[in-house]
Amino acid sequence: MTLNANLKRAVLSLCAALLLTTAAQAESPKPPVRLATTTSTEQSGLLGWLLPKFTAETGYPVQVMAAGTGQSLKMGENGDADLVMTHAPSAEKAFVDAGFGINPTPLMYNDFVIVGPVKDPAGLGQIKDAAKGLQAIKEKGQTFISRGDESGTHIKEKTLWQAADVKPEFAGYKSIGQGMGPTLTMASELGAYTLTDRGTWLAYQSKLDLAVLLEGDKRLFNPYQVILVNPARYPDLNTDGARALQNWLVSDHGQKLIGDFKVAGQALFVADANGK
Repeated sequence: MTLNANLKRAVLSLCAALLLTTAAQAESPKPPVRLATTTSTEQSGLLGWLLPKFTAETGYPVQVMAAGTGQSLKMGENGDADLVMTHAPSAEKAFVDAGFGINPTPLMYNDFVIVGPVKDPAGLGQIKDAAKGLQAIKEKGQTFISRGDESGTHIKEKTLWQAADVKPEFAGYKSIGQGMGPTLTMASELGAYTLTDRGTWLAYQSKLDLAVLLEGDKRLFNPYQVILVNPARYPDLNTDGARALQNWLVSDHGQKLIGDFKVAGQALFVADANGK
């Protein structure tokens, strides 16, 4: 066999090895990040805007598990998520204090609003206090649709009923155990009132026969955090990917993208990684 033949064989062998290596790398992408989050971040369209950009820039795919805040934190407690994105400060503090989460980081905020039928039979449009607004709904015999799912919105709603000194057990109170989108849809169909985060409201308002009737109460402030699930409890977590996503979201780039996300020309969330 000539030298040229040996050289050709060596080159072909090298090329084959490189092709196999490349194929193996293509078949072994970065592991997905399991993100447990609220229905508001998904149903508002925010995650559909952000996550493809994150994946394109980092190579990490993201598996979104959207539920209420209570269920999302429970996924973290069980090691079924790598990162949680939620909006219930008291529940998040308990999650971190119990050792299930680490590095809680402010991400963004919007606010809650009470929406209802345009004719507003409970007169909420004349009320500025959210608790008094709920009192009026009960006293006027109106229907209120509750998510009833231990989400951040439901937790906020319960604190407002408590502040109103009203037990949500009256005839018009309906707890449906659904996300924000279905809750808004039912309220629209029944001509009822409900509490919603502004982001999901803006994403859905064109489909609903409802109006914002009570807003601006400081108790309706709605902050979101991202929290790493503690790898000391679950060593098999994709903590590298989760940390990459958390850092990307709170970076100047990620914060600008959050601020740039709009529906019908309106920003749905205010980026707030510095917690100001």
